[in-house]
Amino acid sequence: MGNFAIKAENLSKSFRISHLSQSLELHDALERLIRTPARLVTNLFSNSQSATQVTRLPAYETLWALKEIAFEIKHGEVVGFIGHNGAGKSVALKILANIMKPTKGLAQIYGRVGAILEVGTGFHPELTGRENIYLNGAILGMKNHEIKLKFEEIVDFSGVERFLDMPVKRYSSGMRVRLAFAVAAHLEPEVLLFDEILAVGDNAFEKKCIDKMKALAKSGRTLIFVSHKMASVENLCTRALLFQQGKIIMDGSCPDVITHYSSLPNPNGKANSKDE
Repeated sequence: MGNFAIKAENLSKSFRISHLSQSLELHDALERLIRTPARLVTNLFSNSQSATQVTRLPAYETLWALKEIAFEIKHGEVVGFIGHNGAGKSVALKILANIMKPTKGLAQIYGRVGAILEVGTGFHPELTGRENIYLNGAILGMKNHEIKLKFEEIVDFSGVERFLDMPVKRYSSGMRVRLAFAVAAHLEPEVLLFDEILAVGDNAFEKKCIDKMKALAKSGRTLIFVSHKMASVENLCTRALLFQQGKIIMDGSCPDVITHYSSLPNPNGKANSKDE
């Protein structure tokens, strides 16, 4: 294990995209048959090309969301993953969280992992907030008495005490993020993965989260933080990895990487802002 909390080697992930527009789906054929029976029946039986179009399989394209990336993160580092939408940041986090399997390569994490990759990740919508706290603790491998010791801290940090016995499906997105962050931050995994957690919530909650993440880093936890808010990344992280089209194009100090990212054109042709 050495001094590393995370190692990624030749990490690649591909997805197969179907171009359904190139062929006629069954439900489309039936709909057209009902609407214009005479014309479509004539076309289907007199035009072999049309008949072939109904039955042929869709064409596929392979999209590489990650292309042979490699990085190492030491214990206690706080690292920002930055880049445009679709650059591969969130896919990398999902592989590290063992939610998604890589197509090629290897990702190793040494220690328990806590992750917030979407609003309410890891919560069962039919269970109450109270039940979900215990569920998440169990997923992390904690004993019941360990969760009880942290329970009051979690509830106090989240600020959802009034709604603790309400099913999570009735929570607002802000309430779910508050509780999810509180659970992840207080149940003491060695590695924490955060994806756009500050996108939902007010300024006071954002400051509270940043302060807590700084405290976790000082205690020796390893953090990866994905955000489009460059001010938050620079405030929290000492190192950043810049993703572009599935590759890591820069790995260095946070200010240097953010400056380079800000100089790149985004997909609509405009320069990025540090306040993005």
